[in-house]
Amino acid sequence: MSSNFSASSLFLSRDRTRHARHPLRSRRTPYGAALALGLALAAGLTGCAADSRPPAPTAGVSASPAAADSRERLTVDGGTREYLLHRPAAGGGGPRPLLIAFHGRGADAEHLRKQSGLDRAAEARGMLLVYPEALGKAWGAGTAPTGQRPDPDTDVRFTEALVAELVRTGRADPHRVYVAGFSNGGSMALRMAAQRPDLVAGAASVSGELPTGAAAVKPSGAVPVLIVYGAEDPVRPLAGLPSPGPAGPGEEPLTPTMSARAGAEAFAAAAGAGDPVEEGRPGYDSVTWQPGSAGATVRLLVVHGAGHTWPGSTVAPPAGFGSVSTALDASSTLLDFLAAQRR
Repeated sequence: MSSNFSASSLFLSRDRTRHARHPLRSRRTPYGAALALGLALAAGLTGCAADSRPPAPTAGVSASPAAADSRERLTVDGGTREYLLHRPAAGGGGPRPLLIAFHGRGADAEHLRKQSGLDRAAEARGMLLVYPEALGKAWGAGTAPTGQRPDPDTDVRFTEALVAELVRTGRADPHRVYVAGFSNGGSMALRMAAQRPDLVAGAASVSGELPTGAAAVKPSGAVPVLIVYGAEDPVRPLAGLPSPGPAGPGEEPLTPTMSARAGAEAFAAAAGAGDPVEEGRPGYDSVTWQPGSAGATVRLLVVHGAGHTWPGSTVAPPAGFGSVSTALDASSTLLDFLAAQRR
């Protein structure tokens, strides 16, 4: 198992869950003893005091010798939060498109950096790339408080403050702010898009879903959204996880989620998008809701044979997470989608 995941963040789920008969529709399929990695969604963060501390160099693999990497700190809600920043060589000076990439539960910023290979994809597009660190290696689980996270809006405020700081210092273009993430981090990206359509120009999620129940997050405006999902995800199934099992001792409870398609439909409805167009492509299926008057496209890509993994990654996933598909380069696909968006 990857050292980036603590053993306590993983547990066996013996529930039977609905899967998809067609990769884009559900069927009942049993899966025994599937590992459930908690997808705690982004916690909403509103208004914060943002004081940036001087950046300190960090070890990291740059996409080119001229690219700059740093570990930076930001004071939010009276506490210090950290993030990795990758400034590419391409794109010249001045404000750049900004991508905030959220890691999964039990992992950290450096793990997502290696898992996704986003540095190289961002370098090719001249994007400023930020990997924030979650509190306790997890993003807030939707809009409901928990014993471990009494303020469920902490991470939204952190993200807002992070964007404000990078815009204030002239590094980020406020009209081209994008969010993305994997698993729990993908859910965080969807939460930011749902709750802050005035801040986010586009969002992409890999293996993340919107929460339901008491922690439900509902899209509130038109935002272009891309969701990439493994058809054989054993951790957070394509058909959603309405009744997650118990978390490990001392861990934050897992959040129930809707299906990947239901989440895409919610964003499409909020954007006033048109009817979906479904296509079968080599290695994956695509559903696109054509943009309505707001001009926001919503797209769902279901990758055949893929598990709870980042398609195109060269990093082996933990045992029980399923296969990594090479039919799709998720990093290039999501950045091509996001780079076309502007608020």
